[in-house]
Amino acid sequence: MPDLSLLVLAAGVGKRYKGLKQVDLIGPAGETLLDYSLYGALGAGFKRVVFVIRREIEDVFRESVGHYWEGRFDVSYVFQEIGTGLPPGFSVPVERKKPWGTGHAVLISRAAITSPFAIINADDLYGPSGFEEMAKWLRDRRHQSPGPDEYCFVGYLLRNTLSDHGSVSRGVCGIDGDGFLTEVVERLRIEKEGEGARALDEKGRWLHLNGDEVVSMNFWGFTPTIFGRLDKGFADFLERPGLSHEAEYFIPFVVNELLRAGKIRVKHIPTGDRWFGLTYSEDLPRVRSHVRELIREGIYPERIRAEGRSS
Repeated sequence: MPDLSLLVLAAGVGKRYKGLKQVDLIGPAGETLLDYSLYGALGAGFKRVVFVIRREIEDVFRESVGHYWEGRFDVSYVFQEIGTGLPPGFSVPVERKKPWGTGHAVLISRAAITSPFAIINADDLYGPSGFEEMAKWLRDRRHQSPGPDEYCFVGYLLRNTLSDHGSVSRGVCGIDGDGFLTEVVERLRIEKEGEGARALDEKGRWLHLNGDEVVSMNFWGFTPTIFGRLDKGFADFLERPGLSHEAEYFIPFVVNELLRAGKIRVKHIPTGDRWFGLTYSEDLPRVRSHVRELIREGIYPERIRAEGRSS
């Protein structure tokens, strides 16, 4: 059986949150939101964790999160910088002030991952059953069958991923009758509207959504074959005419282009877990309350930090 890896994207700046949400205290024993995801991953059988972080937060991240888990997982770190992993012949534009997004973060992690792996965001709470189902799927990917590469993602209902305090970005998904992804459209501004939501399209028009749409929260399952596809896709992305100096290479963009080209299949893994995350600082009390509720229900122990501390 392969040692399943978990790639944690923790390099985000969090401008809307106005703080370092990767290390904010959520649980009763000083747990971060990421501690709950790592607890779920450990229970599902993941053996390795790769943290993608910025160099400037290394000390605080290791102290606040990393050292609690280094005795339970095989832990490694990847540092996402603007100039890391650029294709030969490319240089960083003078105007560029930040790294290139989630697709770039995955690409630069290729040396640390040699087995099927899952991806999560550090500032999202995904729930334990999603990790269990993801682990089952990844274990079945020991050998790719002939034909398009097959990947997966855990999907959540849009209405369960919105914030009361402002707009959010979500990958809105189309799913066919066999449970495979047909498209994922990254909507950069979605906000609540009555019982549903509304989103701005590419032309600045409002699209009305009922809230039952499946969205991606960056909980993807890949095999190492994705790295070659990301490598080529990143070069193509950087060669786009008129590319904005703020443009990002998002995972959903990559997946969507590969789906259109017929090069991959992506299985949807549904889950009954509710997603919770930190987009705005005002979300913090609600997330803390939700965690306390999950503890009362017995889904998480009272003190994850006590169980997760390395010996």
